[in-house]
Amino acid sequence: MENSVASKEFLFGEEIQWEMVGEGIKRKILAFDNRVMLVNVYFEKGAIGALHEHYHTQVTYVAKGKFDVTINGVTKTLKEGDSFYIPPHAIHGVLCLEEGMLTDVFSPMREDFMKQ
Repeated sequence: MENSVASKEFLFGEEIQWEMVGEGIKRKILAFDNRVMLVNVYFEKGAIGALHEHYHTQVTYVAKGKFDVTINGVTKTLKEGDSFYIPPHAIHGVLCLEEGMLTDVFSPMREDFMKQ
């Protein structure tokens, strides 16, 4: 896959705008190329990342807060410093128990996150 799309090499968080993506949920796309994408997702307490699936591999770090994370029907409570892996096509979602932020890495990049 050629790298026809890529972010700048240096990105500063305060210069990146939040995008509202659901009730109590917003995200910042931090860096990407066609093969990988880094995204911060902020959740208000009680916000739900609905169950869904996609073909991308996903690795997520709990940067802040506490979440019930469900992957393929198994739910675990994760807190700041924990992480989880989501294989392609696994059904997954989260419930935010304490205001928090997840840092997601996707491979390949989530083209559906890019503005048209």
